[in-house]
Amino acid sequence: MGTPEEHAVAGVADAVTLVLDARGLVLSWPPTARRLLGLAPDEIVGRPAQDLLAPQDAARLPEIRSRCRSEGGWTGALRLLHADGSVRTLGVRVASLPAEATGSGARWLVLAAESSHTARSVASGLTDTMLERIVGQTPIGLAVVDTELRCVWSNAALERFGGGPAQERIGRRLAEIQPGLNATVLEAQMRQVLETGIPVIDYEHVGRFRTAPRREQAHSMSFVRLEDERGVPVGVCYSVIDISERWRARQRLSLLDRASEQIGRTLDVMHTAQDLADVVVPDLADFVTVELLESVIKGAEPQPGPIDDPLTTTLRRAGMRAARQGEPEPAFGLGAVTAYMPDTPPIRALTDGRSWFTPRLDPLGLEWCAGVPGGRAQRFGELGLHTAMVVPIRARGVTLGVTLFFRVRRAEPFDAEDLRLAEEVMARAAVCVDNARRYTRERDAALVLQRSLLPHVFPPQDAVDVATYYRPADELSGVGGDWFDVVPLSGARVALVVGEVVGHGIDAAATMGQLRTAVRTLADLDLPPEELMAHLDDLVVQVAREQRDALPSGADGGVLGSSCLYVTYDPVSRQCAMASAGHLPPAVLSPGRDAVRFPDVPIGPSLGLGGLPFEATELTLEEGSVLALYTDGLLASPGNPHAMTLQDTGRDRLRAALEGGDLPLDGLCRSVVDELAPARPTDDVALLLARTRSLDTSRVASWELSSDPAVVGRAREMSTRQLDSWGLPGLAFTTELVVSELVTNAIRHASGPIRLRLILERALICEVSDASSTSPHLRHPRTLDEGGRGLFLISQFAQRWGTRYTGDGKIIWAEQFLDGQGPGADAGLDLGEIPMRERV
Repeated sequence: MGTPEEHAVAGVADAVTLVLDARGLVLSWPPTARRLLGLAPDEIVGRPAQDLLAPQDAARLPEIRSRCRSEGGWTGALRLLHADGSVRTLGVRVASLPAEATGSGARWLVLAAESSHTARSVASGLTDTMLERIVGQTPIGLAVVDTELRCVWSNAALERFGGGPAQERIGRRLAEIQPGLNATVLEAQMRQVLETGIPVIDYEHVGRFRTAPRREQAHSMSFVRLEDERGVPVGVCYSVIDISERWRARQRLSLLDRASEQIGRTLDVMHTAQDLADVVVPDLADFVTVELLESVIKGAEPQPGPIDDPLTTTLRRAGMRAARQGEPEPAFGLGAVTAYMPDTPPIRALTDGRSWFTPRLDPLGLEWCAGVPGGRAQRFGELGLHTAMVVPIRARGVTLGVTLFFRVRRAEPFDAEDLRLAEEVMARAAVCVDNARRYTRERDAALVLQRSLLPHVFPPQDAVDVATYYRPADELSGVGGDWFDVVPLSGARVALVVGEVVGHGIDAAATMGQLRTAVRTLADLDLPPEELMAHLDDLVVQVAREQRDALPSGADGGVLGSSCLYVTYDPVSRQCAMASAGHLPPAVLSPGRDAVRFPDVPIGPSLGLGGLPFEATELTLEEGSVLALYTDGLLASPGNPHAMTLQDTGRDRLRAALEGGDLPLDGLCRSVVDELAPARPTDDVALLLARTRSLDTSRVASWELSSDPAVVGRAREMSTRQLDSWGLPGLAFTTELVVSELVTNAIRHASGPIRLRLILERALICEVSDASSTSPHLRHPRTLDEGGRGLFLISQFAQRWGTRYTGDGKIIWAEQFLDGQGPGADAGLDLGEIPMRERV
C-alpha cells in the first residue's frame, strides 16, 4: 500500500501551481489545474480562489489568511469543487511573493497536489509535515523568477546548490547569486521559455558552484512559464536536481568507450601508446606521458611480472599529450630515452606493479626525471603540476611500462575514483600495446624473410632495363606474399615475373619463396609461358596437398589461389609472349607517344586448381616500350581497398600515372606507387617496370645450312670470319669446336632445315636449330667409344648450354663468356655492318 508520505510524494508529479494576487484572485490557471478540477482558464481566472473551495472548508479562509500574513505561508489539506460537482481533497501549500519583486500584482504562490490519502493524513495530524517536506525540504531545488529574471521565491533545497539562504536571493539575478557560474546560458533558457511558453525539461548544465568550487557539478533543470489571468507571462518557475554522480558515471563510460574504439586501431607500438595519451587528455588529465620499455618497442619478450631492477632498464617516451601545447614544456620528446630517480613513484610502479596517486604535489618538490637535458631540474610548481597519478602498463602478467597523469589548469585534484578510471583505461590499453608488441616481432620477422627472398640485384642482361618497387601492407593487414623476378634466358632473352600469394605473414612469405624458386627452375628449362604455368600449377597442387596432410583437419595451407604472370621478351625479334594464372595483364607504355594499352591476355585459373589449360599471347613491342607488371594492391580502390577496379577506375588511374611524366625508370616506378597506393596500404604493392631494348642487327649473324656433312667445314669458316669481324679471335678455336659438334649432331640425328646463329651480347651465344623434337643427352663416353663426345666437349668449353623447344623443332645453344674481349665489354667499339642471314 505504501505510507501516506509515499503517496503524497507521488502526487507531486500532478501538482498544480497557481498565482494569486493580494485579494486572492486567481491570476494563472495552468493545464494541470483543468485536469484536476475540470475548469477551463476562462472559467476561473479573475475569480476569487475561495470559489474553488467546498462549503465545509470555506469557513477556514479567515484562519488561513491570518497565518499567511503572519507566517508568510500556509500548508494543509483542502477540499475543492470539481466541475462535475464532486469534491477533491488536495494537499496545498501557500507561499508569499513580494509584490515589489513581481511588478505584476502577484502576491501568493499556491502549490496543490492530489493524494488519495490526504484526508486520512489530515485526520492523523501528519498533513502539514508531509507538505512541508514535499515543497520545502524536497531535494529538488525550486525557484520563481520574474520577467526580469530576478528571484522572487525559492525553497530551502535550493540553498544546497549555493547562493545563500532564500531571503538573500530575493530581487537578485542568477549571476549575482552564483558568481562564476555560466548564468548567461541558463538565463537564455529562461528567456526562451518566457517568449515561447514551451517548457524546457531536463536541461543538463555543468558548472562550478560556490559550495564546491574545485569540482564540476552537473544538474538537470526544468523551466516552466507562469502567466496571469490574461495569459501575460509573469515569470518562470524552475527546478534543479543534482545529477553529478550520474553525469560522472556517464563520462567514465564515454571515456572507456573511446578507449576501446581508438586505442589499438593500429598494430604499431608507438602509435598505440600515442592513442592512449590522446584518449585521456583532456577528459581525465591535462598532461600525460607514456613510457615503454625499449624491448617492448622493438617487439622483444619482456620478463614476466614487475621489473627487478628498473634503474638499469631503458625506458623510451612512446606517447605524450598536453591539453595546451607547451604546458608544461616536456623534458623529453617522443622516442627519447627517459630516466627517473630512485624511489620515485614511476620507479616504484615498475618495481611493484601497483598504481599511485596524490591529490596534491609538493610545489617545491623536484621533478621525478633524472638527467634532464640542459641539467636544469624544474620543480612541480614551476611546471604548474599540482596533482598526479602513476599507473603501470601491465598485460598478461608482464610489465610493459608506466603512464604518468598530471593536471595543470584544472583545479580539481585526482581522487580514488579517477585512479580507478585510469586503471580501467590502462587495462584495455595494455592489451593493445602487448598485441602490437607481439605483432611487431612477427611482422619484422616476416619482413626480413620477405625481403631476403625478393631479388636485391638482378642478373646482368641486355634485353630490358628494369626498375622495381615493393611496399608492404600496413601493420593491421600484415606482410603478404607479393613478389617479382627477372630471369635471363637463352638466346639473349629475358623472363619477367610477378606473382601474389594468398594470405599474409611468415607463411605467405615462405610460400612466395617456394614459388619464386620454382619459377626460376622452370624458366631454366626454357619452357613456353603456357607450359611453365601448367608445371607451376602442378607444383602448387602438390605442395597444397602436402600442407593439407600436415595441418589439422579443415585448415588451409594458404597456397591455393595464388596468382602469377610470366612474360618473356626476345630483343632480337622484339617478340613478347605472356601467360597468366589468375593475374592481371600488364600495361604497355609505347615509346614517345605517352599511350598506355592493356594487352588482351587470357587470364587462366589461379594456381592450385589443377588440370585446367593456360593460354599465351604474343605481341611485338617497339624498342623503348615500358612493360608494367604489378600486383592487385596497386589498383585497389581508395574508397574500398578490398575491391579491385581494373576495368574502370583502376585501369584509368594506372594509365594516368604511367603517362603522367617524363621520368627515369626508377623515378617513374616510385612515382606510380606513390600516386596509386597509400603510404600504409591494406595490401602489399609490387611493381616491376621493364623498358625494352632491341639487339642491334650487327650483333646477330645467321646462316641456313643444308643437311650435307660437307657443310660442317664451311660453318666453322663462317663462324671464324664472324668472330674476327667482332674482334674476338681468341674465341675462334672453342667456337669452331662448338659449331662443328652442334651442326654435325643436327645433320646426323635431326631432320628438316638447319640454321646456325651467332649472337653477341654479354656472352657469345651459338645456336643450332632443326626440325626434330628429340633432345640430345650428355654422355660420359668410355675410352674405346668412337662417338658420344660432342655434348661432353661442349659442356667443357661452354659456360652454359641447353635445349629450347620451338613450335617446329628445337634449338641447341651454348654460351661462352667474353673474358673482356669484344664489344660485349667495350660498348664503344664499331662493329660494322654484318649481314643478318647468309645462305650456304
